[in-house]
Amino acid sequence: MTSTLQPADATGAVKRPGRWLALSVLVLAVLLVAVDATVLGLATPYISEDLAPSGTQLLWIGDVYSFVIAGLLVTMGSLGDRIGRKRILLVGATAFGAVSVLNAYASTPELMIVARALLGVAGATLMPATLALIRNLFHDPRERSLAVGVWGAAASAGAAVGPVVGGFLLEHFWWGSVFLINLPVMAVLVLVGVKLLPESRDPNPGPWDPASVALSLAGMVGVVYALKEAAAHGFAWATLGAGLIGAAALYGFVRRQLTLPAPLLDMRLFRSRGFSGAVLADLLTILGLSGLVFFLSQYLQLVQGRRPFEAGLAELPAAIGAVAAGLIAGRAARRFSVRAVVSGGLAAVGLALAALTVIGQNTGYPLLGAALLVVGVGAGFSFTVTADVILSSVPKEQAGAASAVSETAYELGAALGIALLGSIVTGVYRDFTGPAGTPDAAHESLGGAVESAAHLPADTAAALLDAARQSFVDGLSLAAGAGAVVLLAASVAAWFLLRGQKLEDGHGEGHGHG
Repeated sequence: MTSTLQPADATGAVKRPGRWLALSVLVLAVLLVAVDATVLGLATPYISEDLAPSGTQLLWIGDVYSFVIAGLLVTMGSLGDRIGRKRILLVGATAFGAVSVLNAYASTPELMIVARALLGVAGATLMPATLALIRNLFHDPRERSLAVGVWGAAASAGAAVGPVVGGFLLEHFWWGSVFLINLPVMAVLVLVGVKLLPESRDPNPGPWDPASVALSLAGMVGVVYALKEAAAHGFAWATLGAGLIGAAALYGFVRRQLTLPAPLLDMRLFRSRGFSGAVLADLLTILGLSGLVFFLSQYLQLVQGRRPFEAGLAELPAAIGAVAAGLIAGRAARRFSVRAVVSGGLAAVGLALAALTVIGQNTGYPLLGAALLVVGVGAGFSFTVTADVILSSVPKEQAGAASAVSETAYELGAALGIALLGSIVTGVYRDFTGPAGTPDAAHESLGGAVESAAHLPADTAAALLDAARQSFVDGLSLAAGAGAVVLLAASVAAWFLLRGQKLEDGHGEGHGHG
């Protein structure tokens, strides 16, 4: 962001050896968010058993973080432009650690939902700041491609480390301990970041517009809430009202941005086909993947009977594939083409999800492991290249806004995925026919069925668990099919929208770091 740095800093950033050390601090911030997202999935059966949430409350615990973060990312990205991206990153990391304690000690489903929402407020400060700072630190396009690859690989590594560490903690401590692992990461990030990260801000940001902040938050939360409620409970006037209010707020937000001299979000960014195509690909990819990931941990533990640590290890191939692909994605996109790498990656994920439609209660690990590996490789290629496209297809002074839009698409896709695909799993699951005397709680969630079975006679418990597990697997299979359709559609869309899109080249020829 040349406009946000003094000229001396801008040239120094290309040669300054400290930029890779500074990147390591940004990587910690990404790890913080990724680890938290994955441990929630592992801890869900324990939270379900201990706090006894309804099926709807369980979905809220899963997706309220994404709703809040999606509504606030653009606001926080803009705030970072004004008060400094380093400052907002460090304040956000401190808050993230503090609110993690509240998550760990939540004693009711309602308090857990509030804690997740507050974590979303803190999380919204982290991700746009990290990508915008990468744009500041790395001015050479090939170095930036590698830095973005490392950034993405860190998210994947966090997704791998989270379940393994979380699984270990769940086997030896209570479920709240998985949220406390954020604390040491946050402490290192803040202490080291104060020294290593360069500050950057827009010297002429224009006035802050509270009306735009309110409209973007109300619009995002209203629309996503309506979609989630409609998916979970069907049509209702209150749901329609929330959706219409949200849509009206978003319309008002867009109109306001087009008239403001210094908008919260410059809508002209979307005129770039590469930018719009990359954002759409991200949103659809996460929509297709997130609902599946949310329920996969429950499948591995509650259906196949794996311990949490085992479940974490079972999910490792996805992260390994994503890390490996992310580190070579920039080079691959320069050698072949952006659209070939992104579309190919999305198609691979779609085919892997299609393979998961045949899973049963006793599906062997080779199929699961292979599918997860392909999902990881495909997603690693796609996400790394789209992040690079998003950063390089907008003016440097708008990298903060571009990063916020990219992350908004990611979080909105995650919320919609858990809401829509999750509602498929939940809807199919609730229809199972249990033996006589099956408690209502058993129909709310699979965790509820496992808990109910513990208090029933052995024969009745076995019949209940078999019926509940089979119904859950049927729902998961249907959701995987829906996810596959979404991913294959995203692959086709990316092929056309990213036509002719190229990554910026560095100095000289050759494959460079990419």
